Amino acid sequence: MIRPARTSDAQAIAAIYAWHVAHSTATFDTAAPDATAWEGKIADFAAKGWPFLVAESKGEGGVMAYAYAARFRDRAAYAHTCEDSIYVAHDARGRGIGSVLLPALIAAARTSGSAQMIAVVGGGEPASVALHAKCGFVHAGRLRGVGQKFGRTLDTVYMQCDLTGKGWQDA
Repeated sequence: MIRPARTSDAQAIAAIYAWHVAHSTATFDTAAPDATAWEGKIADFAAKGWPFLVAESKGEGGVMAYAYAARFRDRAAYAHTCEDSIYVAHDARGRGIGSVLLPALIAAARTSGSAQMIAVVGGGEPASVALHAKCGFVHAGRLRGVGQKFGRTLDTVYMQCDLTGKGWQDA
């Protein structure tokens, strides 16, 4: 089941993200925020009308993944462009949860007024690139050697999804 995140989900979200911070290059964070920080983020997103969703399985212990879309940059010109974040619990990966959650996030971002969604894929994680491509994102660029984690130099892959349904227009 996909639903809006609640502050009561903060502990589960914190645990999902903490695993990725400690074991994955999907995020370049090296310290994971605690549940209190996540409570604040969930409340902030709700106040701003930005989508923050969770994938929940009642039979399997609650929140298995989360995704949110925040404004891509603070400048006014980016008001209709958002950046997505999606994380699946390590023990729930490979079960198609992202393939349900990301389209729901795209729809919610469109409803909240976004026209473009940017994916910033830390480490160029192949599973994340594949998920985003499956959901209609196209490759928009690669920043080489911009991250350092686990003693590795990492790239960041940028992908973009047009939420308007109009397709790309030449500049």
